[in-house]
Parts: sequence; C-alpha cells; structure tokens
Amino acid sequence: MVALKHCTNNAAKDTDIADTGNINIAIEYSPLSLYTYDDTLGGFCYDFLRLIEKRSNHKFTFHPVVTLESTLTGLGKGTYDMVVAQFPATKDNQNKYLFSEALYLDHQVLVQLKNNNGNVTAKSPLDLVHDTVYVVKGSPMRSRIENLSREIGDTIFVAEDANYGPEQLFLRVATGEIEYAVINQSIAASLATHYTNVDYATGISFTQFQPIILRKTDTTLCDSLNYWIEAEKNTPQFKSLQSRYF
Repeated sequence: MVALKHCTNNAAKDTDIADTGNINIAIEYSPLSLYTYDDTLGGFCYDFLRLIEKRSNHKFTFHPVVTLESTLTGLGKGTYDMVVAQFPATKDNQNKYLFSEALYLDHQVLVQLKNNNGNVTAKSPLDLVHDTVYVVKGSPMRSRIENLSREIGDTIFVAEDANYGPEQLFLRVATGEIEYAVINQSIAASLATHYTNVDYATGISFTQFQPIILRKTDTTLCDSLNYWIEAEKNTPQFKSLQSRYF
C-alpha cells in the first residue's frame, strides 16, 4: 500500500485529538466500499473505518450514498465530514478538496460486453472514437476520457449518469442497456465474478491513489485521520482486511 503525503506537514497525535464528537461519513455503496450481506454491512472501506473508529474516540455515522455529485455538494455544505467514493486524488481534485492517505490503489477501466466468441469491440481507447461512454456524474472519469479524446485527436462522447453509481453502471452494461462505462477496476473485478459476459480488461488510466475526501478547510481532521490510518495499517487486523478483500 502506498500512502499519500500528509494533508499538512505535521501529523496529528493521539494527544491532539480532544474532540470526541460525531463524524458523518458518506460512503459509496459498492462492492469494495460498502455492501450488505444478509443483515450485515461489509466492504473494505467500511470495515477499515470501523477499526479506525475504535482508535479515534469519535463516533462514526455512516451514510450510504449512490450519486457522487450530490454527495460532494453535501460535503461542501457540512452535511458530511468525509466522503468515501471512487474519486482519485488527481492534481485537479487536490485544488478543490483535501485528501487523506490512500486506503488502497486502483485504476479506471472500460466495461463492455463480450460477444459470443468471448471477444470485445474496444480493445484500446482508440476503438472508442465516435462512441459514447457512460460515467458517474461529478466523477473525474469525464475529464480522463476528454483527455483521451485530445490525445488520440478525435472525439469520444461522454454521457454523465446523475442517478446511478459505478455498480449500477456496470449492471447497465451487463444487461445491454448501454454499451460502455468507465468505473474503477476493483469494483468491476468484484462484479464480474457474477457476470462473466462482461469484460473490464481495457485500462483507461494509470494506477491512482484512492483516499478519503475532506473539505479544503478541515486540515486538523485530515491530520488526525492520517494518523489513525497510519497507525491502523500496522495492525494484524488491517492485514486481515487486505487478505480478505484483495
């Protein structure tokens, strides 16, 4: 696991954490972040944050979310203190938000159906010229595809879905409702175990850090969060989570 640079230069310590108030966390409903099985909640990010909650002396309240755009609006308004979603810490995003250390690494992939012979139409971004690719509205996937269009010198059309998250976009491809979607590889890999007719082998981005998102002004909370993440990564419980989910 590779860690991001601290949000500020001085890491917080246990003695710096005096506030024992509630922290509201918006967490994306996806196979890696948060899911339900029977009557139990699970997911790597959810389980990891529950470990951090015990260490932090704070109470974490989790708010499952699907639509990224409205969730980021809620972060700005103070409805949420943190957002856990497929939103990499790119340079453009760092101008708008604070990011914690990385919880894990991921990259963006193209999701498409295989034909009867197990082959796909788009084997590289070059094959997407004049086609439409769906992304979650408000996600950085749009800018990535627009950059690809400029790199190849032709147009790839982008459709933003304001109603669904990455898991639902995957399912829309799986059912043939849409032809292409771009989501994170970790989510696609998890879902593809149940939908073997879906391919996610075509990469769209390089490997990216996947941190927690905070408001630009919340430097103290970001420092504290980084301290908790660093401390928890050194525990056997964290190693167990890695083995279970990755």
